[in-house]
Amino acid sequence: MHRRLIVPGALATSLLLAVPATAEDYEPGAPGIGDPYYPAYGNGGYDVSHYDLRLKYQPATDELAGTATLLATTKQDLARFNLDFLLDVSEVRVNGAPASFTTSGEHELEITPKNPLMKGTDITVVVRYSGVPSSKQAYGFTSWHRTPDGGVGANEPEAAWWWFPSNDHPLDKATYDVSVAVPDGSQAISNGTLQSTSSRAGWTRYTWRSNKPQATYLATLAVGKFDITTGTSDSGIPIVNAYSKDLGDNYGAARASIERTGEVADWLAGYFGPYPFNALGGYVPNTTTGYALETQTRPFYSPRQFASGSNVSVVVHELAHQWYGDLVSVDGWKDIWINEGFARYAQWLWSEHEGEGTAQELADHVYGSHPADDPFWTVKPGDPGPENQFDIAVYDRGALAIQALRNEIGDDAFFTVLKGWPKEHAYGNATVGDFREYAEGVSGRSLGALFDTWLYEPSKPGASAARSLGVKSAAGQPKSWKKIAETNSVHGH
Repeated sequence: MHRRLIVPGALATSLLLAVPATAEDYEPGAPGIGDPYYPAYGNGGYDVSHYDLRLKYQPATDELAGTATLLATTKQDLARFNLDFLLDVSEVRVNGAPASFTTSGEHELEITPKNPLMKGTDITVVVRYSGVPSSKQAYGFTSWHRTPDGGVGANEPEAAWWWFPSNDHPLDKATYDVSVAVPDGSQAISNGTLQSTSSRAGWTRYTWRSNKPQATYLATLAVGKFDITTGTSDSGIPIVNAYSKDLGDNYGAARASIERTGEVADWLAGYFGPYPFNALGGYVPNTTTGYALETQTRPFYSPRQFASGSNVSVVVHELAHQWYGDLVSVDGWKDIWINEGFARYAQWLWSEHEGEGTAQELADHVYGSHPADDPFWTVKPGDPGPENQFDIAVYDRGALAIQALRNEIGDDAFFTVLKGWPKEHAYGNATVGDFREYAEGVSGRSLGALFDTWLYEPSKPGASAARSLGVKSAAGQPKSWKKIAETNSVHGH
């Protein structure tokens, strides 16, 4: 047995450390989490571990009422803290006690608890609210999509404000329970696994659970009238797909594409490692948007993605994000290349798989299609700026960088990196710099010059860089290019 001897000086020090904070020590949490691209997004002072959302939605009027319960831990001595939210709040409680609240800025809900909160305290925050999501705008836009039979919350980099209060930044990932009551005949689709359905007095309640950490922009809600299919992938993951009954001519193409979700996910697992979540699927509401989004376990697809026929390539893109973007999320929005470059490169690998053009042939085509004076080359995929976060260069030039990396380190090291990276940062966040360090560690090569050339220089890489990329001559258009190009607007606002 060992006993710790505490000398008087040490005892005095320990007692000083135990002195509780005074009123002057408590400060407001920051109104932003610190992302230079979006200074007001997210909040400082706490970390959320779980969201429990109990909602009621009326499709006819777009009225949403809810109670959100957030489990969080304080990261500083807090006098007050913010949530990102737009709907009308009627009551807030912190640790069971009523809290005062007000609004500020474009989307800030400021909460002052009855008693200040010490650093390291587990807290429960309850917010009761209601409103019409489609009536709310921030920064001149809405991320809530009204449909003929309901509404959808899905957008990037922000979507949560319109339907639940949150710490809205990928740095604060959490698990979710989402329970939604809708009129009989409508369905509510969300992330994860369907835990239960129950009907009472003309309303049906759908309860969904996401049991792995999930960024707020990856949480989704869709209410409407859907045809729903279920199944299981060969690897044993349950699949739920949903298609609006109003898709018209796009219905068949959408279903022919998304019903291959299990096949595609199992194929991607060969490159990226085991599928990281316990649910799969996708949904296509009757929206007028043009983009798709990698909402965790259940991607959102616009009908327009299938206006020219089936497009499995867009399914590949969104499912690749389940590893690159969802399992490993950006540390800051400037790190978007880790999401988009690799999702685009997955489409190139699918093209190889389908015999419609190799990744090298696609790289040749992209490089040759953009002359040196094309603004395409002025966008830096490694730090594109918020105005160019979803520019085509982040996708295509981002994928060129990955092909250049493959050629530089060889296939053995490259595919080791491709599979090892998601495991290295599973359920967390990472930067472009972290990826470079990881690739250097696996390959044993210094990759600074390569990353600078392809991700950070605002000009077309010259002939020597093209040779390292593997470009041999002007290349024709690979057969897969048309379908890949149809996904170019998948994440536009």
